[in-house]
Amino acid sequence: MRQNSSVAALIFIVILGIGIGLAVATFKVTDNPASVLIVVAAFFAALIVSLSIKVADQWERVVVLRLGKFRALKGPGLFFIIPVIDVIPYWIDTRVITASFKAEKTLTKDTVPVDVDAVLFWKVLDPKKAALDVADYQSAISWASQTALRDVIGKTMLSDMLEGREKISCELQKIIDERTEPWGINVISVEVKDVLIPAALEDAMSMQAQAERERQARVILGDSERQVAEKFEEAAKTYINNPVALHLRAMNMLYEGLKQNSTIVIVPSTVTETMQLGGLAGLTALTMGIGQERANKEKESKP
Repeated sequence: MRQNSSVAALIFIVILGIGIGLAVATFKVTDNPASVLIVVAAFFAALIVSLSIKVADQWERVVVLRLGKFRALKGPGLFFIIPVIDVIPYWIDTRVITASFKAEKTLTKDTVPVDVDAVLFWKVLDPKKAALDVADYQSAISWASQTALRDVIGKTMLSDMLEGREKISCELQKIIDERTEPWGINVISVEVKDVLIPAALEDAMSMQAQAERERQARVILGDSERQVAEKFEEAAKTYINNPVALHLRAMNMLYEGLKQNSTIVIVPSTVTETMQLGGLAGLTALTMGIGQERANKEKESKP
């Protein structure tokens, strides 16, 4: 519209300037007062021409009505109309347009109130239908989107809505496109931005998810214990047939225990007899040997 105003103003000034120039030249040559009529005629000619010239941008289409009837679809670029007789009711943008819409406190199929926000991407394919077949195509698209969203929410379970947004978006696009196609409008895509549920239900779902994770953790722990028990059973069968391996394993366990920081180790007498350490004296000697080894390592570590 700015381009229309600038072009019309420029043409108006040029024509009026030419008329004034002719009037001045005529007055100087003949001293004829008719030069005033030339200025008036130039003014009205400039006004009519400036009102007749219109310029549409590359993405615009202009609907022209002549005496109330559809005359033509103009644009892009420069075009002319007849002032007063021709009327331009719509300058239609044919670019992709985004529009946000939402549904508040709408019940899902399992009777859960939700708030859903979505974005619609659409464009006008047939400007003539958009201008003549519907009074206000932008408002019509908005209402069609909201009603379609409510219909889809009412037919969808909450779990499906939270997990399958892409499916809902595709279904919305199909429904809205079917409603707007007779208006010459194409729905490119629909994106569900957010699904809000009541705070109490959100807390309950969080507790349910936490309980499910704890259950899975207990199942995994139980399965791990079962696998460990099976390995212990296999080891026990090996030790039954190989007493020397059992003896070495017992000595290694005792040695690893004494290597820790603890200074007192309680060992059943049956274990010392099994390992043939010579009773309490043997166990004491083993402890003293480990202590001496630890002391030597500490001396070596000091500078």
